[in-house]
Amino acid sequence: MAPPSTPTTDDRAGGPAPPASAAQAPGAEPAPALALENIEVVYHHTVQVLRGLSLAVPEGGIVALLGSNGAGKTTTLKAISGLLPLEVGQLRSGAIRWRGQRIDELEPHQLVRRGIAHVREGRHVFEDLTVDENLVAASYALQGRPGAPRPDTGLIYEYFPRLKERRQLRAGYLSGGEQQMLAIGRALLGQPALMLLDEPSLGLAPLVVQDIFDIIARINREQGVAMLLVEQNAAAAFGIAHYGYIMESGRIVIDGPTARLMADSDVQRFYLGYGDGSSELASFRDVKHYKRRKRWLS
Repeated sequence: MAPPSTPTTDDRAGGPAPPASAAQAPGAEPAPALALENIEVVYHHTVQVLRGLSLAVPEGGIVALLGSNGAGKTTTLKAISGLLPLEVGQLRSGAIRWRGQRIDELEPHQLVRRGIAHVREGRHVFEDLTVDENLVAASYALQGRPGAPRPDTGLIYEYFPRLKERRQLRAGYLSGGEQQMLAIGRALLGQPALMLLDEPSLGLAPLVVQDIFDIIARINREQGVAMLLVEQNAAAAFGIAHYGYIMESGRIVIDGPTARLMADSDVQRFYLGYGDGSSELASFRDVKHYKRRKRWLS
């Protein structure tokens, strides 16, 4: 499932296409639910972290955002959810739209009430509260949202039966996988239309990672929640995502349906761990530049 009207970036295609306009021609694909249009983020007024980044997430889709440490993935999610560090980072240019409306100047609590939930890297549960109390605290996200139904903790325990067994246990005593389940459950309790997931596999055992990703895919399938998934575990992310973007140094270097990305030999080498590893080139962008240069000189 490719994001509709996605601004595509691929070094082989000569750079980023301009973002789609808000107005759609008759018969055109609908605008994406979430659209980032050429955004630039600067830290400390001098360090440019995101460099004209564009991407899109369709209603009900799962989109993976991959890249190495320092590529700008977490900064991208913070820019969307309004969590760029005060006095440090700022969105210098570009636009972020949610269902056609600009949201880049809204406060985090306003974004939550519009249906955008951010599950941050490192889980960030309330360690001194029980599992039940963590969910009660999360239910306050529904306050002020017009027409929002009552929070349903039963649904959370249906997706995460291990949490039900530990509902009276303080969150600080949960395992890493259980804390990740609780972090996702707290976000789901707010009945989001979009979940931003930052490194949900970080520090977890492979079997737990598989459980987490199976549940993420099930939530998407049964609840229709769109997902923007930041991951370094490319194989796990591509296993559930419909579309993927790969970042390097604050830019998108290639994007496309996950099946096409998984078949790309350079994506396999740099992100999926396939190939003989013999390339001396340092990055995906380097290898694309080398191939273009070789083609021009031949």
